[in-house]
Amino acid sequence: MLSMLILVLALVGSLAMIPLGLPGTWVMVGAALVYSLVVPGTVGVMTVAGTAVLALVGELLEFSLAARYTRRYGGSRRAGWGAILGGLVGAFMGVPVPVVGPVLGAFLGAFLGALAAELTVSGDHRAATRVATGALLGRVAAAAMKVALGLAMAVWIVVAAVA
Repeated sequence: MLSMLILVLALVGSLAMIPLGLPGTWVMVGAALVYSLVVPGTVGVMTVAGTAVLALVGELLEFSLAARYTRRYGGSRRAGWGAILGGLVGAFMGVPVPVVGPVLGAFLGAFLGALAAELTVSGDHRAATRVATGALLGRVAAAAMKVALGLAMAVWIVVAAVA
């Protein structure tokens, strides 16, 4: 019973990490693996492997959605890469600010990265701002998608642990 409580607390803490730009989905995979080792016969290899695949899919989607939205809003390929790199740099630069720093940094970084990259291609400030807005919306959509994916992973792990 104590091990289940610890697992649930670890999963809830991991869910809280995801919107902050921290590797919450990977912590969930680690928690499932540790639980399967500590309490044999509960969480199986398929659950651990399946959640690892979902965590990888979440990472790939997180980086690609900003670029996809950037292009949807008329941005160049360079602006898409600017959104991806800007989001990464922003998330790391925002880490010193407690709780919301990485989130705001990733959003601002995606916006500024796409803006700067698009300005080097077109020079049109109005169009570059529209493209950067697309990158920001993509980053927001990616964060929401990753939280939903993390919630699905947590439910899967808990159901596997209980069964």
